[in-house]
Amino acid sequence: MADFDIDPIVQSLSSIRQQWRDSQMRSREPSEREFPSRDAVSTIMDDLKAALFPMRLGPVDLRHENEDFYVGYTLESALHSLLDQARLELRYQNRLEPCPDSEAAPRAIAAISNLANRLPHIRALLDSDVLAAYRGDPAAHSVDEVLLCYPGVLAMIYHRIAHELYRGNLPLLARIASELAHSQTGIDIHPGAQIGASFFIDHGTGVVIGETAIIGEGVRIYQAVTLGAKRFPTDSRGGLQKGLPRHPIVEDDVVIYAGATILGRVTLGKGCVIGGNVWLTADVPPGAYITQADSQGTPTTPTRLGKTA
Repeated sequence: MADFDIDPIVQSLSSIRQQWRDSQMRSREPSEREFPSRDAVSTIMDDLKAALFPMRLGPVDLRHENEDFYVGYTLESALHSLLDQARLELRYQNRLEPCPDSEAAPRAIAAISNLANRLPHIRALLDSDVLAAYRGDPAAHSVDEVLLCYPGVLAMIYHRIAHELYRGNLPLLARIASELAHSQTGIDIHPGAQIGASFFIDHGTGVVIGETAIIGEGVRIYQAVTLGAKRFPTDSRGGLQKGLPRHPIVEDDVVIYAGATILGRVTLGKGCVIGGNVWLTADVPPGAYITQADSQGTPTTPTRLGKTA
């Protein structure tokens, strides 16, 4: 059996951790955990999913007569756990100027209370997403199949919750939630993205939607679509300017086929259709049909694209 000399490795790792903490202005003697836990957020998201859809995403032995009790019990537990994580994030946000619990607690309570009150609205939005997927995919046999099996719907469950956390000034918790969905589905939606009702991501793998994207109602996109930024402005010191609008605006009833890349603060007008593998950095008028040849400037007569796949 090998005899590893562990002590020097432990000491070296300790030294490197301390160098990092010093560079990030962290306390040398934190009294408790300094930032939220990914594992805790994962458990919370599982509970919130189950509370939103108890008979399909809840425990296998749940029965209708116990549904309301289960939802109440699960929400109570999940929201209190989320409140603890929110307090940690607010302290983390103020690590250069420590935020006492007397200040962090009311802000955390307000943010999580707002999320709790928005859960019925989130459920209604998700119902519209499920129906959009069912109606838009000829391979879907039932709405239950869509909810249980479609990665685009799972990604939207996470996103609808994460977006409320983002709006509640809890961007780290929101990003953890969105990255949990990303790891499970291959769909990368920044929690800041604004997405309207009846949104359908078909297949889904490789979809990327940036932070400042705005998507209207009834929009459908396919795998490997990117709604990204064209360029990243810098400040006088060369650092990236954060928070600027830099991602596309997609109006109602737009269809974007597989592999399309739309970059920058451009607008895709209502009802337009973007063909597969198109690269766009300019506005598209309402009702237009853009093919790969059109986007490359090749003279062509656009052909109407089908609206199902």
